[in-house]
Amino acid sequence: MKVRIFVGLNAKVSDRISILPQDIIEKILTFMPIRDASRTSILSKKWRHCWKGMPKLVFDESLINVSSDIEEVKTYKLVITISHVLLLHRGPISELCICITDAFIKNEFDLIILHLSWSKNIKKFIFKVYRYGEYYKLPCSFLSLQGLEHLDLRCCEIEVPSMFNGFSMLKSLKFYEVNINATMLQRFLISCPLLEEFTWIGQYVTDFRGENKFTFADLCKCLPSVQVVNISGVYIEYFLAGVMSQKLPTSLVYLRVLVLEVCFHEQDQISSTLCVINSSPNLEKIKLKMVGLYVEQTLTALLDPQDYSGLKLDHLKELEITSFHNYAPEMEFLKLVIAKAHVLEKARIELCTFVSVDKENKMLRDLLNLPFPRASPTARFIIENEAN
Repeated sequence: MKVRIFVGLNAKVSDRISILPQDIIEKILTFMPIRDASRTSILSKKWRHCWKGMPKLVFDESLINVSSDIEEVKTYKLVITISHVLLLHRGPISELCICITDAFIKNEFDLIILHLSWSKNIKKFIFKVYRYGEYYKLPCSFLSLQGLEHLDLRCCEIEVPSMFNGFSMLKSLKFYEVNINATMLQRFLISCPLLEEFTWIGQYVTDFRGENKFTFADLCKCLPSVQVVNISGVYIEYFLAGVMSQKLPTSLVYLRVLVLEVCFHEQDQISSTLCVINSSPNLEKIKLKMVGLYVEQTLTALLDPQDYSGLKLDHLKELEITSFHNYAPEMEFLKLVIAKAHVLEKARIELCTFVSVDKENKMLRDLLNLPFPRASPTARFIIENEAN
């Protein structure tokens, strides 16, 4: 948003910016970086302290301009700036974003979070403080942010005490490379009764390894109101393990969007994925990424569509599969969805780069010559190649 301020020769016209309504001033500042917003203090007396009441604060490397090549110097300068802004800030902070890479100063960030914990007004918190190979361990004071509705944590480590009261207002939780063991994750989730969206993405080994299994059956008990689930990376092997029945003990009646990474050469992951889908009667979108090393000869008998004759996808409108190899279990899954999704509007299949043109043509022929009618004859199919 560009803000243009015209100053004329007439004294009354020149002070036009001072007569702007307070809500307009706040709206203008909302679209400005903190560094630029603080500079508006020189415009007039009315603007002098307005930036200190900004409800949305974003702290990242663009906040400072330091010529030094030493990352520690840049980070220290940034931390000091964050502390200074927070100390001068007046009024509630509804949205806060702190994203710093390459280095961090642990003790200073502990103090910053302690300062923030006194506020009950922060509704959205995005926090990423990362140095390669290190996780920032959140202090206990972080758990005092009781007003949170949206929490996005990246490259952090969390310990949840047994006396944790939970975030009673939390609706959206996103973990990216967050290190937390199964017991503490369960303790964390079960204490957030209003949670509607849960995302956990990561590629590194976590404390889950070696513990008792924490499957999707356990997860759904902690998320009775969840509407969006997105799990990928190393975590998926723990959630999609051991569930071999047709349905989960607890139905995910509110689930609308399911995003998973699935290895279709693992029988338990295939059956677990179908179990989750079969236990979510109101699903509107399914997005799967096929992962793992495939050996086509061993995959012919892992999925029998006859076992899922009772599967219902009455509300599914969109299906997306990426890294599709066109192997037997994947194709059988696709056919199963086509046969069951009566209101399907779009199916997008992104082929793996290893799929040859001949295999792609064969796949198209198979989809055109299905031995059964498609449940949704108007569904639009989009076949793309990963390399394009």
